[in-house]
Amino acid sequence: MAKNYYDITLALAGICQASHLVQQLAHQGQCQPEALNVSLRSVIDLNPGSTLAMFGNDEANLRLGLETLMAVLNSSRRQGAGAELTRYTLSMVVLEHKLSGNKAALATLAQRISQLDRQLAHYELSSETITSAMAGIYGRSHQLARAAHSGHRLARRVAEPPVAEQGSRHAAGGHARGGHFQLQLMFSRQRLLREAKTILSRLSPAY
Repeated sequence: MAKNYYDITLALAGICQASHLVQQLAHQGQCQPEALNVSLRSVIDLNPGSTLAMFGNDEANLRLGLETLMAVLNSSRRQGAGAELTRYTLSMVVLEHKLSGNKAALATLAQRISQLDRQLAHYELSSETITSAMAGIYGRSHQLARAAHSGHRLARRVAEPPVAEQGSRHAAGGHARGGHFQLQLMFSRQRLLREAKTILSRLSPAY
């Protein structure tokens, strides 16, 4: 199947945006609220019409993720914040890879996510009630993949679960569009960098 690098880049940007938010939460106890809202909303949209639809049909909603993706692809450091960010990203990709071959597990996760609708009728998306429910879903995803997922301890220790759950879902979306991300990061680095740069060039300057 021909690879759609636009969709693959968007999905990877979604993962990287989640990873960046995880890092901010782990080190600062807070993160960019607009980007967090985009990430959380993408979790509950189980049937988006496109990869971009997962992010509100606006490339600007992925500015942080696209910038982070470029930083990850350009980074050669094995220590420090850049290396930590790369580990977060790869942990989400590995989790998706382990879950993608288990249709029963994916169906269970989709059912649990769909049940959030009842709570969202009474609580804000960013409320503690909703984020705690998302954390439970994320924990369940690790239970389903634990036997094969060697990176789960890192993710459980430092990742904010609802945000990391979002990253895993974007990995799944890109995988379905021909983007086996571990291979893409290894062999399509320059193609992904060009695509991310092109998308960012269309966005208005951030203020």
